[in-house]
Amino acid sequence: MATSSGNSSQIPNNSGCDEVLMVVDERKRKRMQSNRESARRSRMRKQKHLDDLMCQVTQLKKENSNILSSINMTTQQYGNVEAENSVLRAQMMELTQRLQSLNEILTYINNSNNNNINNNYYYQEDFQINPWNLMYVNQPIMASADMLYQY
Repeated sequence: MATSSGNSSQIPNNSGCDEVLMVVDERKRKRMQSNRESARRSRMRKQKHLDDLMCQVTQLKKENSNILSSINMTTQQYGNVEAENSVLRAQMMELTQRLQSLNEILTYINNSNNNNINNNYYYQEDFQINPWNLMYVNQPIMASADMLYQY
């Protein structure tokens, strides 16, 4: 009977070990499943972050393209304004020279009129013959840079 009691005591020991092993295996299986889920969530977060970065890259490329387009358009407008300013400067110089010439002509005419008035040479009939000989002294022509701009 000793053998049978020895055998019966081993059976509960084996079944106790099996239960412990089953509990350990169950814990191991649950931990592995939890780790798999955690890894899956981590991959999903990583993929979402990568997708967000790709969207950001696309957005920044679009903004960069818009900025470059704006810079190119502004540069072109600047070139056009510079060319227009150059033309306006040339026109201003030409008009200034014309104005100076006209003022010299007026000065000559005024000097002639003053000589005629001083010599009592001025008559009404003279005005009809030479319209430059007016009864009053001619004034110089004045101009400013504001007159050159068209509004």
